Amino acid sequence: MTILTTARLRLEPITADHYERMRTLNTDPEVMTYLNAGQPETEEDTRAAVARITGRWAEWGYSWWALIRLDDGEMVGMACLQHLDGDKAKPHEIGWRLARTGWGQGYASEAAAAIVAHAFDVVGVPEVVAVAHPDNAASIKVMTRLGMQYVGMGRHYDLDTVVYRLARP
Repeated sequence: MTILTTARLRLEPITADHYERMRTLNTDPEVMTYLNAGQPETEEDTRAAVARITGRWAEWGYSWWALIRLDDGEMVGMACLQHLDGDKAKPHEIGWRLARTGWGQGYASEAAAAIVAHAFDVVGVPEVVAVAHPDNAASIKVMTRLGMQYVGMGRHYDLDTVVYRLARP
């Protein structure tokens, strides 16, 4: 499984060892404002997510990474490369979820840039997309910072979303 490193973060594949920190992240109502219809995830949801993520690492060779801050070892979030809606027939998607302690510090942009480079240079995908709730200004800012272009509205993960795209250069 692939570990990526940026100036401030180690991106390590999520395993059962990350469950407790994921659980904290996924039950924070503010973190979940634009995810899961605004509802914190249950313990069962997070356990199922870990199982799904580890399965995808085994099958696809990519999925969700834990974002570990290099200076203190804290998991400040998660970021992914996966197939949109979990459907292998759909484009590759990048995404992120940050703990409040990681908000506003550029970690999502830093991790996403590393994942985009990995997607293009190693996985060899022709494009990546990202989706977000239309009111999620912080995620949309990350998408535009990466050079992604708005392509329209879509329905993904049972939510109406904005869709952004970036083609491999």
